[in-house]
Amino acid sequence: MAHSCPRRGSPRRPEGTLREIQVNLLECKVCFEKFNPQRADRRPQNLSCGHVLCVECIGALSHPLLRKLECPFCRQLCPVDATSHCQALCDLQELLLFSHVEKQEVGEEASGVSGKALRLCLTFGGWGTLINPTGLAVMRSSGTVFVVHDGEKRVVVFTPQGKKRHAFGQRGKASEELCHPVDVAVTPCGHVVVTDAGDKGVKVFTSRGNHVITVKAGFSLPWGVDTDSGGSILVSDVQAGTLSRIRVDYKHGVTLEEGAVASHLEHPKAVACCGANGHTAVMEHVSEDVLRPASYSRLTVFTPDFHVLYQTDTLSLSLKASVKMNMSAVTFDTNGHLLVVDSLQGMVWTFGNVQSVPVLTPLVAEHLNRPVGLVPLNNTLIVVDGGDHTVKMYS
Repeated sequence: MAHSCPRRGSPRRPEGTLREIQVNLLECKVCFEKFNPQRADRRPQNLSCGHVLCVECIGALSHPLLRKLECPFCRQLCPVDATSHCQALCDLQELLLFSHVEKQEVGEEASGVSGKALRLCLTFGGWGTLINPTGLAVMRSSGTVFVVHDGEKRVVVFTPQGKKRHAFGQRGKASEELCHPVDVAVTPCGHVVVTDAGDKGVKVFTSRGNHVITVKAGFSLPWGVDTDSGGSILVSDVQAGTLSRIRVDYKHGVTLEEGAVASHLEHPKAVACCGANGHTAVMEHVSEDVLRPASYSRLTVFTPDFHVLYQTDTLSLSLKASVKMNMSAVTFDTNGHLLVVDSLQGMVWTFGNVQSVPVLTPLVAEHLNRPVGLVPLNNTLIVVDGGDHTVKMYS
């Protein structure tokens, strides 16, 4: 998937130009891996038509006998033996790397880096690999990424480098199948939990895709899902207006406990659990009424025993912070700071620590079309973008 070039004549700051170079020139537009002259399979190679691909993609796209490939961008037939090493891109990559290190060292000495916006470092997926993705999760021990989407196999598994590993969750309504998956979470012990709105159940699989258990628990329309540090599953129900907690014996595939921990919610969707402090955040989508002429989003953070700790909504934010947004997803970073997705503007914001004085600050403001989910991993933020069917990593 090739990124479009910036419009000619439009002013661009140097930082923006560097980001465009990183995204549009220094990664292979077939596999979205960054070029790496130190790795034989990731070296940039010139095709005879002038386009550049990595060695691995040239091998994958070429005919083994004819030793030719059709360029994925201009459709010209290019001989494999006529490719050549693209030294210019390697030199550019090395130059930018050194300039980035020097700039980072100066910035750290001057003011630290804790408040800086994140930059796009990797994009993967794309139409066909992902079809209308709606949620993602990550296995923290390995960095493996799980994405639910509308494909024939509903859960796609990627390596931390963005390569597709395998897929599971065949389309269907059986207990071990997925009809309409909405969200996904990974337990501390590595089980994958998926909310299936089509089957009105919560389904648990191993990381390889073997079905463990399906929990119905009287759900009307299960939607958002996450797991706490103890492995309990938290699920929102859009129609019932509840947040439920489920405890499962994953080894034997049986439910130990289930029940609502919060009720009287209005169309709760996204759910996030904080491993640092045990807090739980829920995103509600409140319907229209007489006093509020348009629907809006409400964000509530609960304490570990599910008392309200913090609450705000898009109307309050537009009045206090002069920010018009549509909050559609939520997560916590490793420090317990609250992060939200703004699908209206294609941004990610952080509230900081809601136990002190929350300060709304932009964290990601570029290269997002319609973000629908996000999850942190160490110093990286992973975002699933339903607009161009990709997963994007920011660092």
